[in-house]
Amino acid sequence: MVRKSSLGAGRMLQWLGLSLIILIADQFTKVLVIGYYQLGASTEVTSFFNLVRAHNSGAAFSFLSDASGWQRWFFSVIGVLAAILIVWLLRSHSGQKLFSFAMACILGGAVGNVIDRLLYGYVVDFLDFHWRNWHFPAFNIADSAITIGATCLILDELLRVRRAR
Repeated sequence: MVRKSSLGAGRMLQWLGLSLIILIADQFTKVLVIGYYQLGASTEVTSFFNLVRAHNSGAAFSFLSDASGWQRWFFSVIGVLAAILIVWLLRSHSGQKLFSFAMACILGGAVGNVIDRLLYGYVVDFLDFHWRNWHFPAFNIADSAITIGATCLILDELLRVRRAR
C-alpha cells in the first residue's frame, strides 16, 4: 500500500521538476544573450519580433529601475520569500493540478530573475515584440513563466468559484 504522504511528495517533486526546467531554460537563454549580444544590440527576427539585450534593474515594466540600487536587494528578498511561500504551497496543495502548475511556473521564473539580480544587479531581458512604432517592454523566459503562472492562478480561482456555486 502506498502512503498518502509519499504520493504528495512525488507530486511535489514533479512540480519542482517543472520549476527546474523553467529555471534552466531561462538561465541558458540569458547566458546565450549575454555571450552573443552587447547591451542594446538586437537582431530582427520577424517584422514584429527582435532579439535584443536589455537590462532591467527594476521590476515589471522597469518599475523602480531608476532608483539608487536598493531595489536590487528589495526585489531579491521578495523573490526569495515568494519562493519559500510557493514551495510551502506546493507541499500543501500538490494534488491541485492547475494551481500547482501555476505555482511551479511562478517559482521557476521568480528564481531565474533572483539569480540575475544577485549575479548582475539587473535582470537580463531579450524578447522584444513591437508593432510599427510601439514596443512592448523586453522580457525573458522567467517573465513569461510568471505571466503564464499568474494567468493560470486567475483561471484556477475562477473555476474554483464556479464549482462552489
